[in-house]
Order: sequence, then C-alpha cells, then structure tokens
Amino acid sequence: MSGETNIESLLKNMTPKLNEGEYVFCTVPSVAEINMADVIGAFKEDEGWTIILNKELADKQGYKYSYVAAWITLTVHSSLEAVGLTAAFSSALAKHFISCNVVAAYYHDHIFVAQKDAEKALNVLKELSQV
Repeated sequence: MSGETNIESLLKNMTPKLNEGEYVFCTVPSVAEINMADVIGAFKEDEGWTIILNKELADKQGYKYSYVAAWITLTVHSSLEAVGLTAAFSSALAKHFISCNVVAAYYHDHIFVAQKDAEKALNVLKELSQV
C-alpha cells in the first residue's frame, strides 16, 4: 500500500498523536557504535550523522544537544508523493509561532516541536484536520 495522496483526505484523517517523552537531535561523526534500535531517526549529512533520540537516553550516553522536542505523529498513512501536507501543517503551526522539524517516513509524517509547544501544536493540528 503506497499511502494517501489526496490533500483533503490527508488533512481530514491526519489524526495527530503526541508521543510520550522528550526527544533531542544530536550529531555524531559515526553511527558504527550506536545501537540503532535506540535511535528514532537518523540522517547522514556532510558534517556527520544527525540522530534523534529520547532525551533520557541521550543524557545517559553523554550526547550534547541544544533543542528538546515533543514528537507528534500524523497517524494517516501519507504517500511520499503527496503534495501539500507538509506545507499545510507547517503553515498552520507557523501562524501560531510554533517551529517544526519534520521527518517524512514511509507510513507517517513525524513532527518535532519545542517541548513547551507540544499541547498547543497538537491543538493546532487537530483544528486543521476539522477544516
């Protein structure tokens, strides 16, 4: 199944879910010695690897970070070819002065917002899905 592409259906059915916990973005030169089962997300950049971890685990491992986030999952199965979903929710969040960091995975879109904005962001997304 390749996921939904219709923007109206995506917005109506996005059903945002706030995941428990606090999450951080860290950078490491290599993931060779990292237990990838502990990693929420990873991306290789020229400067090194960006990994997303639970804050508690990052603290235990001594990783440095500067941003503590909440993790919201849009539970609709969105297609990687869908047009407009990221623009719609990021614009709605921006109107409320909420920054977001987005990870589009195979099944779902994942939105990381500042921990202090978690509930506000969840409410904005729920309102967006009712339009």
